[in-house]
Amino acid sequence: MTVAPADLPDALDSALRDYLAHLRVERGLSGNTVQAYRRDLTRYAAFLDGLGRSGLAQVTEPDVEAYLDAVREGDDGGRALSPASTARALAALRGWHRFAQAEGHAPDDPTVEVTAPTQTRRLPHALSVDAVARLLAAASAVEGAPGLRDRALLELLYSTGGRISEVVGLDVDDVGTEAVVRLFGKGGKERVVPVGSYARDAVDAYLVRARPVLATAGSAHGRSTPALFLNSRGDRLSRQSAWAVLQRAADRAGLAEHVSPHTLRHSFATHLLAGGADVRVVQELLGHASVTTTQIYTMVTPEALREVYAAAHPRALS
Repeated sequence: MTVAPADLPDALDSALRDYLAHLRVERGLSGNTVQAYRRDLTRYAAFLDGLGRSGLAQVTEPDVEAYLDAVREGDDGGRALSPASTARALAALRGWHRFAQAEGHAPDDPTVEVTAPTQTRRLPHALSVDAVARLLAAASAVEGAPGLRDRALLELLYSTGGRISEVVGLDVDDVGTEAVVRLFGKGGKERVVPVGSYARDAVDAYLVRARPVLATAGSAHGRSTPALFLNSRGDRLSRQSAWAVLQRAADRAGLAEHVSPHTLRHSFATHLLAGGADVRVVQELLGHASVTTTQIYTMVTPEALREVYAAAHPRALS
């Protein structure tokens, strides 16, 4: 059963419990969705408590705006939210306040005039070529079969620009003998992507020296799978486990920035374009339905603008 924290004022605690029960029972939302609402609204309720508001009837529009400002910067002690996450949080607040007003717990809805923050278009985060090399080398630090698997997994992610779901979904037969791999994207759409020599060597080493070892665990229990990447039980490696492989490698490599599987996908595209690849070729490799999606990688960073300006303008340097 979903519950609210016990240290909130009674009126806030009761209002939050009632709303979560409404979401779960009357609106039939899933447990995961209710938990997401619970996290957002618990943070908000704690902020209101800090302002001295003991119930929703006391909340004003400036209180709501102050909360949104606080979470955008993490000033309330929680994680700073992106504009998209802040907009989602505001939607959760609106639902709670509307429910409270409809149920007679508050005279009005203070979120009516509050606007969501502008969602600016940001450049995807990409690692430098050196950082990618350090990351891939760090994956090999694990002893035995897991280390060979981890290196092959990350090399393949970076070499193909594949989504994590596409790469862990590969079967052995999807890895061609002609330096290509078949990836199955959204909607089951298939595309053939070249595989670089480093990734080919890593996958070959994994197939010869590591996968048979991992597959033994599955065969001992009467299981076998065509999956390319296996876990220690001989089953297909999950997306969550692949994410953990990447996180451990990033920690060992000493990378300060946040690294996710999509970071390698962004790095793949950015490095190709920086090397002179045509944007429509990169679109095909990434499996984007529209070139518009791919063109975000062609956006020039302020740092790149300064470097070009300093190198090209005759009076840029004193």
